[in-house]
Amino acid sequence: MDALDVARWQFGVTTVYHFLFVPLTIGLSVLVAILQTMWHRTGNERYLKLTKFYGKLFLINFAMGVVTGIVQEFQFGMNWSDYSRFVGDIFGAPLAIEALVAFFLESTFIGLWIFGWDRLPKRLHLAAIWAAAIGTNLSAYFILAANSFMQNPVGFRINPDSGRAELTDFVAVLTNKVALVTFPHTLAGAFLVAGSLMVTVGLWHVMRNRDSADTGAYRFATKLGSWVVLFSSALVILTGDIQGKIMTEVQPMKMAAAEGLYTTESPASFSVLTVGSLDGSRELFAVKIPYLLSFLGTGDPNGTVQGINDLQAQYASQYGPGNYAPIIPVTYWSFRFMIGFGLAAAAIALLVLWSQRKGRTPTSKWLLRAGLVMPVLPLLANSFGWIFTEMGRQPWIVFGEMLTRDGVSRSVSLTEVLTSFTAFTLIYAVLAVVEFKLLVRYARAGVPDVTPQTDDDDTDDAERPLAFAY
Repeated sequence: MDALDVARWQFGVTTVYHFLFVPLTIGLSVLVAILQTMWHRTGNERYLKLTKFYGKLFLINFAMGVVTGIVQEFQFGMNWSDYSRFVGDIFGAPLAIEALVAFFLESTFIGLWIFGWDRLPKRLHLAAIWAAAIGTNLSAYFILAANSFMQNPVGFRINPDSGRAELTDFVAVLTNKVALVTFPHTLAGAFLVAGSLMVTVGLWHVMRNRDSADTGAYRFATKLGSWVVLFSSALVILTGDIQGKIMTEVQPMKMAAAEGLYTTESPASFSVLTVGSLDGSRELFAVKIPYLLSFLGTGDPNGTVQGINDLQAQYASQYGPGNYAPIIPVTYWSFRFMIGFGLAAAAIALLVLWSQRKGRTPTSKWLLRAGLVMPVLPLLANSFGWIFTEMGRQPWIVFGEMLTRDGVSRSVSLTEVLTSFTAFTLIYAVLAVVEFKLLVRYARAGVPDVTPQTDDDDTDDAERPLAFAY
């Protein structure tokens, strides 16, 4: 083990951990805004209760996401300084816009929303949560644009004197074909997570507090969350199909690794299960669906999909000697876990809707147990999706331009990287416990009382101190 191995592990662990909070923040921001819009338009107190209830869960998650996201920035300078020097001119633009525009927009209007209850006019207060939701989604786009450059470098040139990548076309970076399809795919995955949490919390209250005066609100939240999950699942499949075709075009090795396809095939079959040799050089046994991989990769059932061995020979000739295939078992199984966990969440949402048809109240303990684990499923799907995306690009840190081994900081020792890795992992473990306990505590507490409070004194409202709205 050397500093490169530990640095990769550290970035992988911190990135996956951070992304546990990102999709929930993205999805819940919009769902809370929708609930408040429904209250604003109808005046129905049920929607106000749900807005404040899920809004509190959103704020807990948002705060934790900010804390864990800061570490991502540190690592570029600590462990990946050579990579930062190479792409700094390109990465600086979208990340600066994300921080100065999207994140500040998001944070500012979240503050106004938190402390603006009964102080801001209703329309302005509603606009605040929508502005925060828009800022959250803009943040995602600019970050994905930066990541998409690593998958499909565009809009740059290599300075022959410095050896650095220099930005030549910022519009090309923002309109990278990989970014344009990754963004809706990521948003769909985010709503899958947010909808699942809404289902879980609502279903728990519907089944455990059947005589509650707020049962109607919980039933609505459960149904809304279920429909969000089903719609998001369909969108994930649609955008994933488009993404697969673009991936076949710009990163054919990643597609071949996702399917364990060792030899070029036309037509190519989709592998349901493949067992390869220990050295990852050939297929030993496979269960396949004819023509499906060709259709997924090219849109043509008889299309040609290049295999790992042929691509390895091509890259060795183009870039020089070396192994240009990722770790096949990781890409193969992470791709399938991503799909499987997402479909499982959609199946539970369908069962939840069926159990509440015609006003029925679900009673199955198995359904409740499935509902309780439901948010974990799309979180796992999202995590495995990113593991596949990043591991499938290996050994490149910027595809075709810079190898991962060339991006690590040369001055950082193994001991230093191990120390920071251990510290961050322990801190993240503590934060995970805090996040889980806070979410469970406030989820079990249920919707708040929104009965207007009357003041017994004559203190002017403008002189009252600001207070947290919940």
